[in-house]
Amino acid sequence: MKKILALSFFIFAFPVLTFSWGFYAHKMINRLAVFTLPAEMMGFYKHHIEFISENAVNADKRRHMLPHEAECHYIDIDEYGDSALFKIPKRWKDAVAKYTEDSLRAYGIVPWHINFVKYQLTEAFKQKDARKILKLSSDLGHYIADAHVPLHTTRNYNGQYSNQHGIHAFWESRLPELHAEQYDFFTGKAEYVDDPQERAWQAVRESNAALDSVLLFEKQLSEKFSEDKKYVYEERGGVMVKNYSRNFSNAYHRMLNGQVERRMRSSVKMIGDFWYTCWIDAGQPDLNSLINSSIDKKEDEIKETTPTVVKVRDVDNH
Repeated sequence: MKKILALSFFIFAFPVLTFSWGFYAHKMINRLAVFTLPAEMMGFYKHHIEFISENAVNADKRRHMLPHEAECHYIDIDEYGDSALFKIPKRWKDAVAKYTEDSLRAYGIVPWHINFVKYQLTEAFKQKDARKILKLSSDLGHYIADAHVPLHTTRNYNGQYSNQHGIHAFWESRLPELHAEQYDFFTGKAEYVDDPQERAWQAVRESNAALDSVLLFEKQLSEKFSEDKKYVYEERGGVMVKNYSRNFSNAYHRMLNGQVERRMRSSVKMIGDFWYTCWIDAGQPDLNSLINSSIDKKEDEIKETTPTVVKVRDVDNH
């Protein structure tokens, strides 16, 4: 997710919807990605599918512990000016040379970080380290899913500059919670990715192309709904919270015409493709021998294996 302090308004008004894609959607996306894998990988991943699903949200949890974590979840394309997606160098070293590392980190580094975690997961496969494979697979799934969120590609990520406060979690949490069970998530089998860095940028470009609709449709719809029709108070965990009404949510979902479903489905496919690519690049190690490995699920262990974004510069050519 993005900058925590700037989301303080939304956390107060909508306390149950505060994380990127929502915990529900991140867990679903990682779980579904398992079923895109070939038989040689499926046994290991399916055996640990609960781990892959539950730990899909660890990257969000780490935002409160690690100072450089937040920048790994987004990129504010509009901070780079007009035609930014054509001007920003796609390779990390080239981008640092043009903008400086501090500037890149200030505006978010998700496409580069995806490539870095891809490199780390490949190394974990080479080492046949079951714990690292699972934790890095979970993390990689999270960052890829975040790159598929249109609002993760703009400094106006929560509508704070367009009087649309709360739209971030509305799009990525409320809508999937209401509609994801009706989505078609058939994506076909995982495929090898020849250029992982370019594929990460492709996800960002597609997300950014959808951004105008995300903001415009919500604004148009808000003009037709009074405040008491747009919002409701619902009980969550024994607490009454303010939330978008079902009528408003359903109307917005129809206006988007399958956009959320398409972004979730694309996330599932890309995650499976990257897991598969890491395994291929590692020499296709036998994962069946790792199925019964003991996996420590403690949070302190998860923190220990968190990717260090300082090393992004070292993996441009992988």
